[in-house]
Formats: sequence, C-alpha cells, structure tokens
Amino acid sequence: MSERKYGVGVIGLGWVAGEHLAAWKKNRHVEVVALASASRANAEATRARHGLPDASIYNDWTDLIRDPRIDIVDVCSMNHLHVEQGIAGAQAGKHLLIEKPASNDLAGLRALEAAIRTAGVKSLVGFELHWSPYFRSIRRMIEADFFGPIHYAECDYFSGNQDKWYQGYQWVKTRAQGGSAFAAAGCHSVDALRQFVAADPVEVFAYSGNFTRVMEWDATILLLARFANGAIGKVGCSLEGNLKYQFNVRLHGSKGTLVNDRYLSHYLPGQTDYAHFPTITPDTPDVAHHPFQDELDHLVDCIRDGSTPIVDIGDAVRTHELMFAAEMSALERRPVALPLPR
Repeated sequence: MSERKYGVGVIGLGWVAGEHLAAWKKNRHVEVVALASASRANAEATRARHGLPDASIYNDWTDLIRDPRIDIVDVCSMNHLHVEQGIAGAQAGKHLLIEKPASNDLAGLRALEAAIRTAGVKSLVGFELHWSPYFRSIRRMIEADFFGPIHYAECDYFSGNQDKWYQGYQWVKTRAQGGSAFAAAGCHSVDALRQFVAADPVEVFAYSGNFTRVMEWDATILLLARFANGAIGKVGCSLEGNLKYQFNVRLHGSKGTLVNDRYLSHYLPGQTDYAHFPTITPDTPDVAHHPFQDELDHLVDCIRDGSTPIVDIGDAVRTHELMFAAEMSALERRPVALPLPR
C-alpha cells in the first residue's frame, strides 16, 4: 500500500508562492490539493503554470482552511494577513508554514504563538536562509571553533532600488500591510544575527529614518544589541535609495574573523591573510535564488518524525521580539530590555 501524502493548501499566490509550489511538487510525501487567491484568474493561471490540474481553487481562504484534505497550510499572503490566517489554520489542526514576518506587531505575534501552542501543530516561519549553503558553512565554521566565541557580529540587509519588490508592490510600502523595514525584508538579517551569536539578546537600541519617503514606514534602521553571553551585535537595514542588494556578515571571535566569504582563523596556523571560500551567497532579493526546497523538506520531515522545526514559532518569536524592541527603541529614543513583557 502506498503512503498517504500530506495535502498542502497555499494561501496567496504571489512571487514567493511560485517558488514554494515548485518545492512542494518535488517532495514525494506531499501533494498540493488547493490554492486560495482573491483573484480567480491568478489562481487558474498559477494552477496551470505549475501543472496542478486537480488542485481546488478558493477565492475565500477560509474555505481552504476548512478543506478536510489539507494537512499543511502554506501562508504566502500579504504580511498583515499572516496572523489571522495562521491562527485559523492552527485552530483547524493544520500544520503551518508561515512566510516571514509571522506578524507585523507584538500583539499579533503573541496571539499566533498562543494558537499554535494550544493546537499542538507543527510550525515553520519563513526564515529560509537557515538552509542557505553560505549560512550552513558559517555555522559549521563556528561549530569547528574557527573563530572562538563570537563577541562581535554584524548582519546587514541593504536593498534599495529593487523595483520588482519593495518599490514595485504598493501594499508593502504601507504601514498597515507592509509593516516596517524589518517586516518587509530586514528580518532575515535579524534572524542571522541570532543564529551566529547563538545567545539571547538582553537589550537593544536603535535609530531609524525615512529619508526618501518612498515608504510610509522608516525604510532605514540601525539596530545595536547586547546578548546574554556578553556579545554585541549590529544590524543595518535600508530599503531605500540608490543601492544594490547586499547581505553583509561580519563576525569577530577570539580566534578568528569572518568577513562575508573570507575568513582568518587560528585553525590554520600558517595562514597570513584572509582566505576565500567559494559558496552561494545570499546576494540577491530574487526569491528564485532562495533555498526553499530544503526549508519545506525540513517541515515535512518534522511532521513525519514528530520533531520540532528549527525555526518554529518559538524560535521566530525571539527574532520578532528583537525586531519589535528595536522599532520601539527608535520611536521612543531609549534602550529596550529583552525579552519583551508578556
């Protein structure tokens, strides 16, 4: 007897959803059974483009949630809808893949986390760079003690003139729907900072500004954080101005340094200058470049074996709290302690 496949329903059929659908189709344990979009024409075109003739189409996402064939709900909608749709999916007993951000604000984050924990479903929040070959290499270097304990870390997200995304989609420019620079995209760098320091932040201070007025929210923000292990870190994020996409990583430890794809380490006693390691760096905002296959496969594996996804709602909450605390600091011009009160 063949193994029953998990039914997947995808809500929101934009840019990222196309890459998710391609990845779902390559996983032998799942089947995409439903698509939800406010535009039936878009849903029909997506169904045809991805070769899903048997997938149901729903104009109302709540109908997809109620579909008994669905085991996994993939939330790829606009940022401001993630909380409501995630809560509904959890309450219906569906496992969840929620694109970043999980929420645009702290209240929504708390409500979503509570719903997922109460339901006991698996959750994965879309910080797919955890599966980037570059990030994996950095984590392996850290585990091998290339750098010693990290005491200073920088992770920056700069992407100003990408018309296809930040300045090309009207909704992301708004405070109500797009949220903020971190919610729109810079949260990837906040998540990276947490990954590489491997400690919880205890205090954050930030400055922000809206210099070009392309967005309703401050499109540039600088975050400075202090961690429980004594390390300090910085995130720079700018989604405005004439700049090309760049994701910077700089790590300093007692035994070595990483600067993007170059490193200097005590591990190689004869090393006299930075060494370069060829890898696939996260050097474009184009989602076709992102490691969604490994991300989605990880969620399916966790559902099958009962393990906890490495970027579940609990882990994502800590990244979002750091984001929201930084935004609070920039607004109120004061340091903010972490974790945030419950």
